[in-house]
Amino acid sequence: MGVPAANRDGESTPRSPEAKVGMHVEDLWDIQEPQLSPTEKLNACFESVPVSDFPTAPSNQVIEIKSDTSLAEAVKILAEHKILSAPVVDVDAPEDASWIDRYIGMVEFAGIVVWILHQSEPSSPRTPRTPSTPSSPSSATAIAAAANGLKGLDLAGLLENGSDFAVPTSGNFFEALTSSEFYKNTQVRDISGSFRWAPFLALQKDNTFLTMLLLLSKYKMKSVPVVDLGEGKIDNIITQAAVIHMLAECAGLQWFESWGTKKLSELGLPLMTADCIVKVYEDEPVLQAFKLMRKKKVGGLPVIESGGSKAVGNISLRDVQFLLTAPEIYHDYRSITAKNFLTAVRSHLQKQHEVYPMLSTMVTCKRDDTIKDLILKLDTEKIHRVYVVGDNGNLEGVITLRDIISRLVHEPRGYFGDFFDGVLPLPQSTRV
Repeated sequence: MGVPAANRDGESTPRSPEAKVGMHVEDLWDIQEPQLSPTEKLNACFESVPVSDFPTAPSNQVIEIKSDTSLAEAVKILAEHKILSAPVVDVDAPEDASWIDRYIGMVEFAGIVVWILHQSEPSSPRTPRTPSTPSSPSSATAIAAAANGLKGLDLAGLLENGSDFAVPTSGNFFEALTSSEFYKNTQVRDISGSFRWAPFLALQKDNTFLTMLLLLSKYKMKSVPVVDLGEGKIDNIITQAAVIHMLAECAGLQWFESWGTKKLSELGLPLMTADCIVKVYEDEPVLQAFKLMRKKKVGGLPVIESGGSKAVGNISLRDVQFLLTAPEIYHDYRSITAKNFLTAVRSHLQKQHEVYPMLSTMVTCKRDDTIKDLILKLDTEKIHRVYVVGDNGNLEGVITLRDIISRLVHEPRGYFGDFFDGVLPLPQSTRV
């Protein structure tokens, strides 16, 4: 591991587009003021590289979804292309609309989770009891929701205002939900209240790597669209995973090695320690896992054995797709617990001959591993988090792609200025 970014035969030709970026950063690294700290040098280097230099994502990952696309089709698109989110194009926008008016937000699995959780909740006690408005969770809840005029509802605050515990769902709930006319007719724009950004946050080609890296770490964006102002359209989408792949391709370069050879513990990782890990027990409803992820703003969590502390699996936000794309795999269960969900999905994937990260095994590391070791593992396994374990195998923390990027750069005071005005609430720790 750790082959230099140049070719193996010693030539200076980069072996990949990502390695080419790394070699450009290396050139900038060499001319930085010697009195600067390594972190200050990296900040200066990344501030000098425009995001237009970032390798273009594969065409199958630069996907746009029209606002009148059905939710069912949107889930299918996200799942097939193995992406967490996609920008939504307003079909009612004029042909010559600017990019700000052209895009209304991002549809993402996190928003779809909110929608599903709402469908699983009992109907409001203020709703008149009829055969189509059940008083407990059932296959009819979704249809009742449609009758009660929930389409277009702002769903953003549902989890914050609702119960801390998800209700159990029967094994046939999602079969009934996905076969209902309500589900088939729900469009992406109908759940726009669950979009994270309002209306849409993107970078221009002359914005810098530093801006992009801070958005993907401190500001918790999972992906950053890059727009072409001339065309008024998205030119590239940069994800956290793409940044990790770029870093893996830079192994062997001086700037990377000066940082990458540090132990996780030296860099203050894991940020989330054992007592702070958000987790779900195997006998709890699977929707409790998704509810916790949304409430705690995490992308995944471990499933813990009943009455113990050993992790038996992992569930991430993107796994919600299996509730909607393969609802028939749960009908033999009385209720869909976290354990039943893992068992059913693993069996389903085996039958489909698919390899799916993290559901099959827990990927772990030790505090004494280097950040370089971790980056190479994340890139090889194509996963978004690694669990830190002690010598006894007990969980000691979790490290995400965001955590790693956050240890690569820091935000200079006042860096963003009015960049976020009218766009999003700033995190509590911000200094701008």
